[in-house]
Amino acid sequence: MVDKRWTVVKVGGSLFDLPDLGDRLRRFFATLGDAPTLIFPGGGRAADAVRWLDQIHQLGEEASHWLAIQALSINARFLQSLLPEALLIADAEECWRSLDRSSMCILDPWPFFQDDERRADRCPHAWDVTSDSLSLRAAALMGARALVLLKSVEWVGGDWSEAGQDGIVDAWFATALKKWPIAVKVVNLRA
Repeated sequence: MVDKRWTVVKVGGSLFDLPDLGDRLRRFFATLGDAPTLIFPGGGRAADAVRWLDQIHQLGEEASHWLAIQALSINARFLQSLLPEALLIADAEECWRSLDRSSMCILDPWPFFQDDERRADRCPHAWDVTSDSLSLRAAALMGARALVLLKSVEWVGGDWSEAGQDGIVDAWFATALKKWPIAVKVVNLRA
């Protein structure tokens, strides 16, 4: 029997400059088999622009958090332009309803995390929390079987706190993983 739980795949923003990103993603998704795939966008240069604005204007972490979430939504639409066969969805229910139309969805982080605000265990609104931890949160809420972080770096595994210190994942990721344990794998899609 095929495991029909979602595999969440976070596409790191560092990959957005790859001219063949769409083809690379399709080749990678083909390795996942029949499990439904939920794509989560990384922040990349769009999130960096928010960091820059925060540094100049001292917007604060709360305002910057929501601007960065909106940047992720822009990146979700960018990924959909590369993968038009994937459905852009806003929440878990829509994801499950979409299975008869497509087994590949892209999460729009803006409505998803607005809805998550009502939950007490949501992610903190801080620069230590990036799309790495946010994708883990989405995977946990989706009841996903695994989270795959597509990045531009190699990481063979080990201590997630050290991975956070080394910049492989965000600084809060190890804490998030303790709250929402799930199988996580890092894949260098650039290699």
